[in-house]
Amino acid sequence: MERNLALIALFAALIAALGLIPKLTLAFGVPITAQSMGVMLCGTVLGARRGALAVLLFLALVALGLPLLAGGRGGLGVFASPTVGFLIGFPVAAFVTGFIVERWRGNLALVSALASVIGGILVLYVFGIAGLAFMLDKTLTEAALLVTAFIPGDLIKAGLAGGITSGLARARPESVLSRG
Repeated sequence: MERNLALIALFAALIAALGLIPKLTLAFGVPITAQSMGVMLCGTVLGARRGALAVLLFLALVALGLPLLAGGRGGLGVFASPTVGFLIGFPVAAFVTGFIVERWRGNLALVSALASVIGGILVLYVFGIAGLAFMLDKTLTEAALLVTAFIPGDLIKAGLAGGITSGLARARPESVLSRG
Protein backbone atom coordinates (compact mmCIF):
# COMPACT_ATOMS: atom_id res chain seq x y z
CA MET A 1 0.00 0.00 0.00
CA GLU A 2 2.70 2.51 0.99
CA ARG A 3 4.74 1.58 -2.08
CA ASN A 4 1.76 2.22 -4.34
CA LEU A 5 1.12 5.62 -2.74
CA ALA A 6 4.77 6.57 -3.06
CA LEU A 7 4.87 5.58 -6.74
CA ILE A 8 1.64 7.44 -7.50
CA ALA A 9 3.10 10.58 -5.87
CA LEU A 10 6.43 10.07 -7.64
CA PHE A 11 4.80 9.85 -11.06
CA ALA A 12 2.61 12.89 -10.35
CA ALA A 13 5.88 14.69 -9.60
CA LEU A 14 7.37 13.34 -12.84
CA ILE A 15 4.53 14.87 -14.85
CA ALA A 16 5.14 18.18 -13.06
CA ALA A 17 8.90 17.99 -13.68
CA LEU A 18 8.32 17.35 -17.39
CA GLY A 19 6.39 20.63 -17.42
CA LEU A 20 9.65 22.43 -16.67
CA ILE A 21 10.96 21.57 -20.12
CA PRO A 22 10.31 24.70 -22.21
CA LYS A 23 7.02 24.60 -24.09
CA LEU A 24 6.24 25.57 -27.64
CA THR A 25 2.87 27.33 -27.79
CA LEU A 26 0.89 27.03 -30.99
CA ALA A 27 -0.90 30.05 -32.48
CA PHE A 28 -4.29 28.95 -31.10
CA GLY A 29 -3.07 28.76 -27.50
CA VAL A 30 -2.29 25.08 -26.89
CA PRO A 31 1.27 24.34 -25.77
CA ILE A 32 3.33 21.37 -26.95
CA THR A 33 4.95 20.03 -23.79
CA ALA A 34 6.68 16.91 -22.48
CA GLN A 35 3.94 16.37 -19.89
CA SER A 36 1.96 14.06 -22.14
CA MET A 37 4.98 11.72 -22.13
CA GLY A 38 4.65 11.65 -18.33
CA VAL A 39 1.04 10.57 -18.76
CA MET A 40 2.17 7.81 -21.11
CA LEU A 41 4.83 6.67 -18.62
CA CYS A 42 2.25 6.58 -15.82
CA GLY A 43 0.35 3.99 -17.80
CA THR A 44 3.29 1.99 -19.16
CA VAL A 45 5.12 1.75 -15.83
CA LEU A 46 2.42 1.89 -13.16
CA GLY A 47 -0.40 0.20 -15.04
CA ALA A 48 -3.96 1.32 -15.63
CA ARG A 49 -5.28 2.01 -12.13
CA ARG A 50 -2.14 3.43 -10.51
CA GLY A 51 -1.28 5.42 -13.64
CA ALA A 52 -4.69 7.08 -13.72
CA LEU A 53 -4.45 7.83 -9.99
CA ALA A 54 -1.06 9.50 -10.46
CA VAL A 55 -2.51 11.74 -13.16
CA LEU A 56 -5.56 12.53 -11.03
CA LEU A 57 -3.26 13.54 -8.16
CA PHE A 58 -1.34 15.81 -10.53
CA LEU A 59 -4.57 17.41 -11.78
CA ALA A 60 -5.84 17.89 -8.22
CA LEU A 61 -2.65 19.78 -7.37
CA VAL A 62 -3.06 21.90 -10.51
CA ALA A 63 -6.68 22.63 -9.57
CA LEU A 64 -5.54 23.73 -6.10
CA GLY A 65 -3.45 26.39 -7.79
CA LEU A 66 0.01 24.89 -7.91
CA PRO A 67 1.76 26.10 -11.09
CA LEU A 68 2.63 22.60 -12.32
CA LEU A 69 1.52 22.81 -15.94
CA ALA A 70 3.98 23.84 -18.60
CA GLY A 71 4.72 27.53 -18.42
CA GLY A 72 3.88 27.66 -14.71
CA ARG A 73 0.13 27.49 -15.18
CA GLY A 74 -2.20 26.23 -12.49
CA GLY A 75 -5.50 26.94 -10.79
CA LEU A 76 -9.08 26.38 -11.81
CA GLY A 77 -8.72 28.76 -14.75
CA VAL A 78 -6.79 26.17 -16.77
CA PHE A 79 -9.96 24.07 -16.78
CA ALA A 80 -11.66 26.88 -18.74
CA SER A 81 -8.94 27.18 -21.37
CA PRO A 82 -8.41 25.53 -24.77
CA THR A 83 -6.35 22.81 -23.02
CA VAL A 84 -9.26 21.58 -20.89
CA GLY A 85 -9.97 18.59 -23.11
CA PHE A 86 -6.38 17.42 -22.86
CA LEU A 87 -6.41 17.83 -19.08
CA ILE A 88 -9.64 15.85 -18.72
CA GLY A 89 -8.25 13.22 -21.08
CA PHE A 90 -4.96 12.77 -19.17
CA PRO A 91 -6.23 10.20 -16.62
CA VAL A 92 -8.22 8.31 -19.27
CA ALA A 93 -5.14 8.21 -21.51
CA ALA A 94 -2.97 6.87 -18.67
CA PHE A 95 -5.60 4.25 -17.85
CA VAL A 96 -5.97 3.03 -21.44
CA THR A 97 -2.20 2.98 -21.95
CA GLY A 98 -1.69 0.96 -18.78
CA PHE A 99 -4.58 -1.36 -19.58
CA ILE A 100 -3.02 -2.26 -22.92
CA VAL A 101 0.45 -2.86 -21.44
CA GLU A 102 -1.04 -5.04 -18.69
CA ARG A 103 -2.82 -7.26 -21.19
CA TRP A 104 -0.59 -7.42 -24.26
CA ARG A 105 2.44 -9.66 -24.00
CA GLY A 106 5.51 -9.50 -26.15
CA ASN A 107 8.37 -7.07 -26.53
CA LEU A 108 7.81 -4.49 -23.78
CA ALA A 109 9.34 -1.61 -25.73
CA LEU A 110 7.05 -2.24 -28.69
CA VAL A 111 3.95 -2.91 -26.59
CA SER A 112 4.59 0.22 -24.49
CA ALA A 113 5.14 2.38 -27.57
CA LEU A 114 1.98 1.07 -29.26
CA ALA A 115 -0.02 1.46 -26.04
CA SER A 116 1.26 5.03 -25.79
CA VAL A 117 0.10 5.72 -29.34
CA ILE A 118 -3.35 4.27 -28.66
CA GLY A 119 -3.90 5.62 -25.15
CA GLY A 120 -1.56 8.58 -24.95
CA ILE A 121 -2.26 9.96 -28.41
CA LEU A 122 -5.51 8.65 -29.93
CA VAL A 123 -7.57 8.60 -26.73
CA LEU A 124 -6.06 11.88 -25.53
CA TYR A 125 -6.78 13.53 -28.89
CA VAL A 126 -10.46 12.58 -28.66
CA PHE A 127 -10.73 14.58 -25.44
CA GLY A 128 -8.40 17.34 -26.62
CA ILE A 129 -10.23 17.87 -29.91
CA ALA A 130 -13.59 17.98 -28.15
CA GLY A 131 -12.24 20.53 -25.66
CA LEU A 132 -10.72 22.67 -28.39
CA ALA A 133 -13.92 22.59 -30.43
CA PHE A 134 -16.00 23.64 -27.43
CA MET A 135 -13.66 26.31 -26.05
CA LEU A 136 -12.73 27.85 -29.42
CA ASP A 137 -16.22 27.51 -30.95
CA LYS A 138 -14.90 25.36 -33.80
CA THR A 139 -16.28 22.28 -35.48
CA LEU A 140 -14.74 18.95 -34.54
CA THR A 141 -13.10 18.83 -37.97
CA GLU A 142 -11.57 22.29 -37.53
CA ALA A 143 -10.32 21.37 -34.05
CA ALA A 144 -8.90 18.09 -35.36
CA LEU A 145 -6.96 19.98 -38.02
CA LEU A 146 -5.50 22.21 -35.30
CA VAL A 147 -3.94 19.26 -33.46
CA THR A 148 -2.17 17.82 -36.48
CA ALA A 149 0.89 19.83 -35.45
CA PHE A 150 1.14 17.63 -32.34
CA ILE A 151 1.38 14.30 -34.15
CA PRO A 152 5.13 14.11 -34.94
CA GLY A 153 6.15 15.18 -31.43
CA ASP A 154 3.67 12.85 -29.80
CA LEU A 155 4.91 9.91 -31.86
CA ILE A 156 8.44 10.66 -30.65
CA LYS A 157 7.17 10.81 -27.05
CA ALA A 158 5.41 7.44 -27.51
CA GLY A 159 8.64 5.89 -28.78
CA LEU A 160 10.57 7.36 -25.87
CA ALA A 161 7.98 6.03 -23.41
CA GLY A 162 8.40 2.56 -24.90
CA GLY A 163 12.18 2.74 -24.67
CA ILE A 164 12.19 4.15 -21.13
CA THR A 165 9.74 1.52 -19.91
CA SER A 166 11.76 -1.28 -21.50
CA GLY A 167 15.01 0.07 -20.08
CA LEU A 168 13.48 0.35 -16.63
CA ALA A 169 12.23 -3.23 -16.87
CA ARG A 170 15.72 -4.45 -17.74
CA ALA A 171 17.35 -2.47 -14.92
CA ARG A 172 14.69 -3.03 -12.25
CA PRO A 173 12.01 -5.51 -13.40
CA GLU A 174 10.05 -5.22 -10.16
CA SER A 175 9.51 -1.51 -10.72
CA VAL A 176 7.39 -1.95 -13.87
CA LEU A 177 4.10 -2.65 -12.14
CA SER A 178 2.18 -2.82 -15.41
CA ARG A 179 3.84 -6.17 -16.01
CA GLY A 180 3.55 -7.43 -12.42
